[in-house]
Formats: sequence, C-alpha cells, structure tokens
Amino acid sequence: MKIGVISDTHARHCSQLPQNLLKALEKVDLIVHAGDIVTMDVIRGLETLAPVRGVCGNMDYPEVKVAFPDRQVLELEGKKIGLVHGSGGPWEIEKRVRQIFSGVDVIIFGHSHVPMNNSAGGVLLFNPGRAQESYGILEVGETVSGMIFEGYF
Repeated sequence: MKIGVISDTHARHCSQLPQNLLKALEKVDLIVHAGDIVTMDVIRGLETLAPVRGVCGNMDYPEVKVAFPDRQVLELEGKKIGLVHGSGGPWEIEKRVRQIFSGVDVIIFGHSHVPMNNSAGGVLLFNPGRAQESYGILEVGETVSGMIFEGYF
C-alpha cells in the first residue's frame, strides 16, 4: 500500500497547494493528513485524488475539528500507525508524540514543519514537514518504509 503523507497545509483551498504535490498524491492509495488542514475545502480537494484520513491540528477551523479527531490509530496492511498533529515547540516533539502511543509500528506527526524519517526503538517516526515544502510517502506491507520529498516544486 502506498500512502501519501502531508501535514501543515495551512491553506483555505486545495488549489493553494503546490501542483507537483497534487500530482504525486494522484498516485497513492491513501492520503494521510497530520493536521493544520485549516478548512474542509482542502479535504474535499484531496478526496478527489485518493481517500483521506487525518487528524486536526491547532490551526484548524472548527469545521475540521468536528470532522477529525486529535489523534487516532490506523490499521493498514497489518501495521498500526499512530497519527497525531503534535504540540509545543519543535524541540523533543518526537519524545512527546511517542508518549501518546504504545504498540504502534509508525507514528505520523506534523506541527514542527521539520521533516523526519527516523526509526527509534522499533517505531518509525515520520513527519512529512510543511506541505508547501515537502511531503512523504510510506510503503506499507510486510514492512514499512518511508521517503521524504523536499523542494519538489
């Protein structure tokens, strides 16, 4: 399964996202948004490309906070993927998000705008960065691997 991972779109309309990002997301099985979506128009636009799962972030309008939880665990291809936006300053954000989940294979988060693709203690910590500048792809099967794409526009 190929998952497009984005976060921190900070857009009011899907048309404000980079065209190269949208083209890349046309080729995935699922889009996962790690929060700071801002409006549901972004989600409606993304849903024309692939199914969308996500969480709300601190900058989201009330309509997004009603539609999406602040955290969730996705079960995909037998793997458990924790999804949360994150909070606080960028220092030690990975420590804070790890405290939220146990028994997961991957933790996807955003908030810091800093891409991350690191394994620690058997858990892949994956932050796609800010969608205007970077995104991620997760390949989920018997194993999980991630790639970050930066400066793609």
